Order: sequence, then C-alpha cells, then structure tokens
Amino acid sequence: MRELPQPWNDLTRERQRNLEELPHTEANEHAALDALTAALSAPPGARGVQGVWGDESWELFDRLRAEAGHRIAQVMPTADRLTREGVTDVLRGWAEKAEPPVPEWWLEEQSDQIARAWADSALSGWAHDVLRWLHRQPEPRDEGRIAALAERCAENGLSSHEAVNLLDALGSPHGENALLRLVRAEGVSAVSRDWARNRLVHMRRPRYDARAQEPVQGEEPLLSPAVQDLPYTWGSGFQWPQDLAETEENFAYARAILESCAPTGPVPEPVPNPSWRGFEDEEQPVWLEIREVMRDLMPYARLVTRERLTEAMQECALLGIPGVPQDPGSEEAERFIQQWATWIAGWIAGEVFTWLGMYVDDETPITPWAMEFAERYARNGVAADQAVSMLRWWDSVPQSREALARIAADDSLPPEVREQAGES
Repeated sequence: MRELPQPWNDLTRERQRNLEELPHTEANEHAALDALTAALSAPPGARGVQGVWGDESWELFDRLRAEAGHRIAQVMPTADRLTREGVTDVLRGWAEKAEPPVPEWWLEEQSDQIARAWADSALSGWAHDVLRWLHRQPEPRDEGRIAALAERCAENGLSSHEAVNLLDALGSPHGENALLRLVRAEGVSAVSRDWARNRLVHMRRPRYDARAQEPVQGEEPLLSPAVQDLPYTWGSGFQWPQDLAETEENFAYARAILESCAPTGPVPEPVPNPSWRGFEDEEQPVWLEIREVMRDLMPYARLVTRERLTEAMQECALLGIPGVPQDPGSEEAERFIQQWATWIAGWIAGEVFTWLGMYVDDETPITPWAMEFAERYARNGVAADQAVSMLRWWDSVPQSREALARIAADDSLPPEVREQAGES
C-alpha cells in the first residue's frame, strides 16, 4: 500500500470527497481493485490487536482517535508515511497535554499495540471508501474480480459490512455466489455472516415469491383440511381480523381448527411463542431465521406440504443457518419437517385462541369447548402462552377458572406455564 498513487494512498478525511469526485472509468476501476489487492496482501495475523485489550485500553484508544486523530492525519496523510514511530510520537505529544491524564503504563506497555490498532482503524476506513466507490459504479466492468476482492475483505474483517453491501449490489451470479460462500465460511465473523445471510434472503426473495405463486399439485399436505382453507397469511402471523363477525360459522371454523390441530400428547419440542422478545443482550433463536424463509415460500397454510418444507429446509441449509439438516433423506431431516409442521399448526391454533380471548365479547358460544381445548394445548406444549391467555381473558367463566387452577397446580408442567396460569 505504501506504493499506491493518489488518491488510493490518501489516509485523510478528504479521501471520501476526492473519491466521490473520481470518474467511474475502466482505468479507475482497475486501480481501485489493485489498491484493494495491496491492502489484502498482508500475511495472516499481521492485522489486529495481539492479545486482549481491557475496557480501559479501548477507552483510551477512543480518546486518542477523537483528540489526536486529526494530528496523525496531518503528520502522516498518506500510506507511505504512516509508521509506528510516527504514531508513537503523536501519541506521546498528545499524552503530555491530555486531560484527564493518560496513564504512563498505557504508553510504555501498549505503544506497539496502539500503533497496530491505529493502522487497522485507518485501513478499515480506507477500505470502506474504496468499496463504496466500487459500489457506486453504474456499470461495473470486471464483476468477477470485484466480487472476489469484496469476498476477501469480508473474510478478513476489512470493512466487512460495506463489502457485503457491494456483493449484494453485484447480484447474481458473482455477488450471490460469493455471499453463499461467506455464510458458510468458518473464519467469517458472526456479525458479517448474519449480514451476508440477510442480504442473500433479500436477493433471493423474488424466487421465493415466484414459488409461492405455484399451485399445489401432487404434493403431500402436512396440515389438516380445516387448516388448509385458512384465508389469513403467515406474513401477518395467521392473525384473525379483530372485527371478524361473531357468527356460528366463524365459531364452528375456529372449533374445527382447534380440533384438527389438537395435540394427542406432549410434543418433543414445545411450540415457541411466535412473538419472541428476548432481552437486549440475548441472542435471538435460530428458528426465527428459518421462519423468515419458510413464510416467504409458504405464505398460506395450504402451501405447507412435505415437498415445500423440504425445499425450505434445503434453502436454509444453503444459507448456512445453523442446525439445519444437510441431507434431505436423513432421519434428522424427517424430524425437522415434523417439528416445523407441528409448530406451524401450533401458531395457527394460537391465533384462534387470541381471537377467542381478546375479540369475542360473548362467552356463551365458546363455552366449554374453547376452555377444554385451551387446557389441552397448554398441557402439551402447543400454543401454551396464547391458550393460557385466553383462559385468563375468560376468568369470569367457571370453566376457565377451574382450568387455570389445574394448570397452576400441575408440577409436571413448565414453570413459566404454571406461573402464567397462577397470576392474579
């Protein structure tokens, strides 16, 4: 990189503006790709802070960037002039006047690490601007080389977010193929892999939509006939309209769905609440990513067939979603399909309970069958949250109160179900 010409060796804040004004010619594209190649030429392990920095070290480094970053750019404005000794000199000059004072141990023990971290920070900002210049090209010439270098940037943690954005903009085949490799690459950071998967799903969604438009012909349905007729989409969570008329026909349909989806015993994997809300630092469960793909491929209950669930499973495996079976003919794949068929049916039944509890005004047409089904579902781990919530909505009805008392007193049920039923 020290041999790069202007504007590719610029490490100042003016670089972004200068690149924005640079024409998108074939020669400039070639120069940009040569510059990225140079940036990626460092041997493995040459970048990054060695060892582990504590919070105090990172806080001091952030202060350095904010208070002395402009001075470093003035003294060393280009790649050929950026040196460890130069950063150290600026660092010591800043530390002499810094308020609050900078600990002496940080300067003595960490000067090499500080210089390395500064070089990484400068390189990351530089790569962001070069990748963004390539991204803004109206007509890329060498899409294959652009994709290859963007993929290497993402693999090496060099402005990974912008690298993935560039691959997304390139689209099929080069950008898409690179993203498909990134989501399954072991060395890629979890954040970069997640963003690459997000962009892949967005890129491939038109294909999902096209598949969803194809009629079901000769396929094996996995949901009951009553559920297959459901007019509400998975995209809306299978929710029933709040203002749906309380007619005999609608009550009969609600009862038919609950009866057809009713579990005969405890399910191996309890159906998760579709409205998952984790804590701020809690990692979201993998099934949320799987559901996003599935509901695009099967937006209506009538489309939930063995064939389409298998296609969805294979698509999720291709996207590198963890825990998805790779072999569609394996026992693991069969368990996956059965589990998801159970979960989808459970989510559909859960919305029936929500409608019966929150939006039905008269308990007479739904007593006692709705309460009986709610207790059965809650006991077997299917739509338990919505079932118990419906019972609580109708706690003025003796059958609901009795069901809640039995659930709350049953030590064999999960604590969260018992606690919900016993809330006053």
